[in-house]
Amino acid sequence: MEPVDTDVTGPDEHDGGASANGPADAADGAPTLGDLLLAVEELWPESLAENWDEVGLVAGHPSAPVSKVMFAVDPTLEVIEEAIEWGAELLITHHPLLLKGVTTVAATTPKGRAVHRLIESGTALLTVHTNGDSAVGGVSDVLADALGLQDVAPLTVAANGLPEEGIGRVGDLADAMSLGDFAAKVFGILPSVAGGVRVSGDKDGLVRRIAVCGGAGDSLFNEVRASNADVYVTADLRHHPASEAREAALDGRPYLVDVSHFASEWLWLPAAAAALGNVLADQGHDVEIQVSTTNSDPWDFILTPG
Repeated sequence: MEPVDTDVTGPDEHDGGASANGPADAADGAPTLGDLLLAVEELWPESLAENWDEVGLVAGHPSAPVSKVMFAVDPTLEVIEEAIEWGAELLITHHPLLLKGVTTVAATTPKGRAVHRLIESGTALLTVHTNGDSAVGGVSDVLADALGLQDVAPLTVAANGLPEEGIGRVGDLADAMSLGDFAAKVFGILPSVAGGVRVSGDKDGLVRRIAVCGGAGDSLFNEVRASNADVYVTADLRHHPASEAREAALDGRPYLVDVSHFASEWLWLPAAAAALGNVLADQGHDVEIQVSTTNSDPWDFILTPG
C-alpha cells in the first residue's frame, strides 16, 4: 500500500503562523508551539532517547500559534514543501535533520536549504526519534500490533523508562504459521516501496515467537537470540551482520525478515498523529493533524533474477 493522506482531526482551515520576521501572537485560543512541546513530551519523553541521538525542537518559536501539524518519517525538502503547502506550522519527523554536526546552514547546502525553508515559512520542526521508538505505543509497538503479536515486551529495556519501554519488541502470534506466510503478512501491512521484503530461512518452517525492531536493528541480535524468537523483523540488515546471524543461528533460527527502513517506521505515523490529537483534545486544543503522503524511501526501483 502507498502512504495515505491521514487526517486524524476534522478540517479547521487556518492560515496563521509565524512569518519570516518572527512568531505571530497566539489568537482565537490556538495552542502555542510550547503547548505542543509539552504534549509531545507527555507521549514521547526526551529522556527515553538514546544517548547518541538528537531529538527535540530543531526550528521554531515556542510562542508561535499552531493550528496544523504534519507527521513524516524524514525531514526531506520534499516533505518540508508538502508541509508548507498544506499550511502546517509544525512538522514532526521521526528522523533528525541534524543528527551529525554541521559547520554551516548556508542555503547552498541541502540541510541549509531545509533550515532556510523552515524559518522563512514559519514552519517549526520537531524530532521524535529513539524516544518515539522506545515509548509505549512507539514504532516497534505499532509494528508488533500490526502483526497481531500478543504478550509483547521490549527487546531491551529503557534505562530511563518504564519496564514496558525500550528498543524493539518481542511477542507471540496467536497461532503458528509458515515463514513464507508470515513474510507475506509483513509485506501486506507495509507501504509499497521498491525494495520489498527480503527473507532468510526455511520458507516452510513454522514461526510463532516474533521479534521486531522498526528501523535499523542489526545491533540487537544478542537480545533477539536471548528472547528465543523464531524470526526477527527489522530494516537495513547489512551483509556481514546478517551472515554472522545465520552462522550463529540454532536450527536456522531466528529467521530474518528484512524490510524498508522507511516502511517499517511509517506505520507509526497515523498512530502517533492520533495519540497527539487525543492529548491535545483532552487539553482543550483544536489542532488539525495530518500524515505526510510523501514516500521518502530513497530507492526507486529494483531488479531481481527471473
